[in-house]
Amino acid sequence: MRRFGDTALSSAAGIPAQPAVPHSDWDTLRRLFPYLWQYKWRVLAALAFMVGAKLANVGVPVLLKNLVDTMDIKPGDAVAVLVVPVGLLLAYGALRLTTTLFAELRELVFAKATQGAARSIALETFRHLHALSLRFHLERQTGGMTRDIERGVRGIESLISYSLYSIVPTLIEVALVLTILSVKFDTWFAWITLGALAGYILFTVTVTEWRTQFRKQANEFDSAAHSKAVDSLLNYETVKYFNNEDFEAARYDESLVRLHQARLKSQSTLSVLNTGQQLIIAISLVAMLWRATQGVVDGRMTLGDLVMVNAFMIQLYIPLNFLGVIYREIKQSLTDLDKMFTLLEREREVADAPGASALVLSSDGRLSAAGSSQGANAPSVRFEDVSFAYDPSRPILHHLSFEIPAGKTVAVVGPSGAGKSTLARLLYRFYDVQQGRITIGGQDIRQVTQASLRQAIGIVPQDTVLFNDTVEYNIAYGHPGASRTEVEEAARAAHIHAFIAATPKGYDTMVGERGLKLSGGEKQRVAIARTLLKNPPILIFDEATSALDSANERAIQAELQSVAHNKTTLVVAHRLSTVVDAHEILVLEAGRIVERGAHAALLAQNGIYARMWALQQSSE
Repeated sequence: MRRFGDTALSSAAGIPAQPAVPHSDWDTLRRLFPYLWQYKWRVLAALAFMVGAKLANVGVPVLLKNLVDTMDIKPGDAVAVLVVPVGLLLAYGALRLTTTLFAELRELVFAKATQGAARSIALETFRHLHALSLRFHLERQTGGMTRDIERGVRGIESLISYSLYSIVPTLIEVALVLTILSVKFDTWFAWITLGALAGYILFTVTVTEWRTQFRKQANEFDSAAHSKAVDSLLNYETVKYFNNEDFEAARYDESLVRLHQARLKSQSTLSVLNTGQQLIIAISLVAMLWRATQGVVDGRMTLGDLVMVNAFMIQLYIPLNFLGVIYREIKQSLTDLDKMFTLLEREREVADAPGASALVLSSDGRLSAAGSSQGANAPSVRFEDVSFAYDPSRPILHHLSFEIPAGKTVAVVGPSGAGKSTLARLLYRFYDVQQGRITIGGQDIRQVTQASLRQAIGIVPQDTVLFNDTVEYNIAYGHPGASRTEVEEAARAAHIHAFIAATPKGYDTMVGERGLKLSGGEKQRVAIARTLLKNPPILIFDEATSALDSANERAIQAELQSVAHNKTTLVVAHRLSTVVDAHEILVLEAGRIVERGAHAALLAQNGIYARMWALQQSSE
């Protein structure tokens, strides 16, 4: 049994190992920019509102200074007391309101751009994951990968929020304040402010870069813990079968302990960062106020000037207090976004050839009306000198050549591991052959689009996995948009309608995670029903009745034979009794065809097929 600590961090993210190309933060931002620029007018409007908000915000201390200075009036001057302060007070309130108004307008205008970019990237990632090969999905860890996508989408919103709503406004305000201080007072105010800002930013960036390693470790351990939890819960029954609840809890707890330690390091270094930042701010504030107080004493500055300088410093340093947090979150958002972009950059092992055309099935050169394969002429399928290996060191198929004539049925039998199910995967083009070719209607499947190819094929797999939705949804998945009547007809043909109708909710019954609320036979009949509903010209039955009892198997076998009439059909089977009516039977052994022919002819040869038949007949 593998020890708990043997899981490598490289797999913690749930993505199969692949040489990673390092990306800088600027590379990630460049990747993000086109998604935002789709909303360029909203971006420009948001920037305009942001500048307006900061101009109003900077105007508040200036107005406050004038208000304080205006209060220095002669006793008994009623007009000045009544008119000037009231006007300034109203202007002060208007500026405050304007600042808030512009800030809210900025968020309102830019919200659509933020959400639109997040939606576009998430959808593109989702589509890309579906476009990746079966090999990728067999190697990945679902829990960790979904967590990376979730963090990436959230990272887009955080990145835009912190940069546009915090960093850029602060830079604009700093530039305005430095200009006012330099022009109105001596340059020492500007130099003190610049020095404090430079020291603050340098300290923050340096410490935050050092702290990033602990955040990355925390994320890796978080993904690892999530992957273990999801994997364990998906295999709930297996855990119970072997009484391994404590073992699974220990594996999960190990990841939680590592996550706890990484987060403790992150928190302790955050305390160091916050203390250093406050020290720099305190020193600069004292220096600025000392300079302003000295100016008032010397008569170079008014009391209003002192109030304005103090207000400027407060306005500047309040957002700077959060600079460390903001910078850390931006760095983390860039890291999370980069992981999602890395998924998007994952090369497709199986991709459409440049200029690939749709698979032609009907005589008029089209799939059929509206691009559907339903009702199209059944084509022939040929495997020509096909060799294939999942791993170069372990070849699966060796120079296989056979044909499934149009509208005929060819069955493939043989021991487990002979490569029977691999034929179905290759025909669906989940993988590309390393040698030879596969043609449908004379067309190399590598030269046609994958969408049109898979639209023309229907399969009843050996292991049926259903969506956590209703029975109707899972049957209708074979033909999205099918009516309830069509769904029920397919269910009747698959001999599952009576079972569904007997349940309290009927076709609205939920099947549970991966269809676990249904028995193996019920799941397989749902799979048969949705394939019948799709009604494609090419059918693959990969142990289609393996989970059924004898009575249902005979009933459904007769239905399958009826459905396969005039359709090009590949049948993969262990039970030889289900393929006796096939036009040709191929006996596969170690990836090679060792016998071929009709049922009676193979029995007459008294070879491998005959021995398999005799063995199965004696055991029944």
